[in-house]
Amino acid sequence: MYTTPRVAQLRNILVSIGTGGITLIILLIAPLGLATVIINTLLVTVSTYIVSTVADRVLLWLEPGQTAQRLGAPPNSDSNLRRRRD
Repeated sequence: MYTTPRVAQLRNILVSIGTGGITLIILLIAPLGLATVIINTLLVTVSTYIVSTVADRVLLWLEPGQTAQRLGAPPNSDSNLRRRRD
């Protein structure tokens, strides 16, 4: 998984905003109070961000040979060249 932490965070934020927007639309249709709609939307947005971040960490842990130092390394860095030779 050759993605930088910044790209992963941006993706997680965009997924969270999208999920929160869909939830807001669904909840506005339902006959609920405005405070309930706002609180539920915020809870879904935050929980989606947390779940996406945890999922990224699990994928990073499951990939063999992947370390935090190599996560943001450019494709032609020394660590990647050494790994290709082995």
